[in-house]
Amino acid sequence: MKDRRKRVSLFLILLLFIFTFTLSTLRLLFTEKYHPNLLSSWMTSPAEVISGDLPTRTGISIGETVSFPDQVLILLKYPPSSPLLTKEEFACVYFSPNTSQKSYSSPLSIDGEYLGHQIVRCEVPPRGTIASVGLKARANHDLQPGPTHDWKSLAYEALIDRDNTTVVFVKGLNLRSGRPSNASKFECVYGSGQLVLRSEVVSIAQEIVRCKTPLSILTRKPNDVKVSVKIKGRGVLGSIARPGLWAGPERPILNKHMVCVCTMLRNQARFLPEWVMYHARIGVEHWFVYDNNSDDNVEEVIGLLMDQGFKISRHVWPWIKTQEAGFAHCALRARDFCKWVAFIDVDEFIHLPYGDRLGSVINNQSSRHDVAELRVSCHNFGPSGLKQVPLEGVTVGYTCRLGIPERHKSIVRPDKLDPTLINIVHHFHLKDGFKHVNVDRNLMVINHYKFQVWEVFKEKFYRRVATYVSDWQQEENVGSKDRAPGLGTRAVEPDDWSSRFCEINDTGLKDWVVKTFSDPLTGSLPWQQE
Repeated sequence: MKDRRKRVSLFLILLLFIFTFTLSTLRLLFTEKYHPNLLSSWMTSPAEVISGDLPTRTGISIGETVSFPDQVLILLKYPPSSPLLTKEEFACVYFSPNTSQKSYSSPLSIDGEYLGHQIVRCEVPPRGTIASVGLKARANHDLQPGPTHDWKSLAYEALIDRDNTTVVFVKGLNLRSGRPSNASKFECVYGSGQLVLRSEVVSIAQEIVRCKTPLSILTRKPNDVKVSVKIKGRGVLGSIARPGLWAGPERPILNKHMVCVCTMLRNQARFLPEWVMYHARIGVEHWFVYDNNSDDNVEEVIGLLMDQGFKISRHVWPWIKTQEAGFAHCALRARDFCKWVAFIDVDEFIHLPYGDRLGSVINNQSSRHDVAELRVSCHNFGPSGLKQVPLEGVTVGYTCRLGIPERHKSIVRPDKLDPTLINIVHHFHLKDGFKHVNVDRNLMVINHYKFQVWEVFKEKFYRRVATYVSDWQQEENVGSKDRAPGLGTRAVEPDDWSSRFCEINDTGLKDWVVKTFSDPLTGSLPWQQE
């Protein structure tokens, strides 16, 4: 009898051990510390893996929504290691809070990873409705809307600079252009859950606010914290800005690139190869491309160029009419990698009439230690008699320009910029003790292919990335130099468009490009598409 009881006890102990081991194993498998890679079958959409019956914490959710005049931008949060969905797997959803009725449409466009989120752009919702996102793989699986912010009043980007100040990019302060404002009238506000901290504003100008970063913020994960700006005696701007991008590498780079380029573009993919290949030949080593809501295949084109060895950094910049802010952001990013940075557009080509290398010209023009900016005059080229996009590229196709240069673009030393980061029309304010030099046009000039064939021109000026003209068909800043002289606001091609802006036949750059790049057998150029 005793032996039987002993065997039963041993059996119960063994069962208890097995149960405990199994429970511990299951606990290990399903805790957040364990993240298995979920592989779906070829018939299964990624949306089915990360939504539906899975726990809520593993699904996609809406983080923030920003309302623009012509679209809404929805920022989606993904669980760790989950694949991003494609445009075809999303639907824009519009519903009224007071009814069960919904309407659907396809997204205008999407972007890939952006500061831990994915961007989905939808049409402006009808009056009285709210915009959201639905996942097509699961019927009726519409995501709950996140907080919606008005673009007219918003802190939209932030980064922590190497001096431990926070640089905040804001919309809605309506400060005077080109000059600093009184910092004592503002303060920065940091928030995360129950944590709310205030800090002093060091400088403020245009859309850029520089704050003293509280020590407790520096020791936290920046993505956990939002930062905004308060006008003393008034309210705090809405914010989606998390200072999660730290400017510069952890260690100083000893061998910086001699010359880099910063640009902002929208739907310029077909022009990128020529622009990159040309500037690489004259000495540019790295390109910082700020993508301002492109919906062409610009990401694919950049990838192909990178496969050929060109060093290009694409940065998603979804903020409309913020070119100066984007260039300030780029200057901070490029500062630790580049000695000099040129701020030019994709339709602008630095022309060296004597065929010198760009670095050599820059060194000769900046032999004095106090020179921190080179200002380069721009020649504006017209359609040159063409009615269709030239297959050989802009440098060869457009050869007729206006006689008098207009404006200038700048090549700067990013480490010598004023901390306010004030910049207007592609030139920056410099630190005290530094100056600019106007470069002789015989040594260096910019060919600006500003007035191309109508097909290109109307797209460029419909919704420019520049600051001054939001829509060239609107009666806004009609006298601005960003507009085409004599065109006004009519979206109709003038009969004589192809012959306009033609005063001097200038084939200098064309001749050099043909001589330098043409295939000796076929005569074709490397960026020409078959």
